[in-house]
Amino acid sequence: MPEVVLAVARFGFLILLWIFVFAVIGVIRRDVFAGARQQRLVAAPRGVSQPAMQPQRPKKGRAARQIVVTEGALAGTRITLSDSPITLGRAEDSTLVLTDDYASARHAQLVPRAGEWLLEDLGSTNGTYLDRAKVTGPTPVPLGVPIRIGHTALELRP
Repeated sequence: MPEVVLAVARFGFLILLWIFVFAVIGVIRRDVFAGARQQRLVAAPRGVSQPAMQPQRPKKGRAARQIVVTEGALAGTRITLSDSPITLGRAEDSTLVLTDDYASARHAQLVPRAGEWLLEDLGSTNGTYLDRAKVTGPTPVPLGVPIRIGHTALELRP
């Protein structure tokens, strides 16, 4: 093989190796420093004042009262819901600390708003799924529909 072709192949391999290294560093940095980022706020729709967008108590009846982990290492865990947001992830200060290898430090959050719970992915590496659909923005969570984060599944229950 000519020396020029061999030198170009070596140089190309070196460039690909550095691209891979920078991609890995970017993912690690995003996962480790996720807590330093400010959480995105959902803007109020046109014509709705900001106080109307404040979290409210869920309506009585078939409203969600708890989160139940149905699959994964924490299967059977129950958390009673209140008016405060629920954070999900590997970080120690999360409401539900996931021991799942596919969960990010600050993976997702559940926020009460207007009598329902909204699921929002917080820029996780592997994504958050509601049933089989990937969550890309604040999404209402119906009762009994599985929320999937890696090998962990959880549901809102009355």
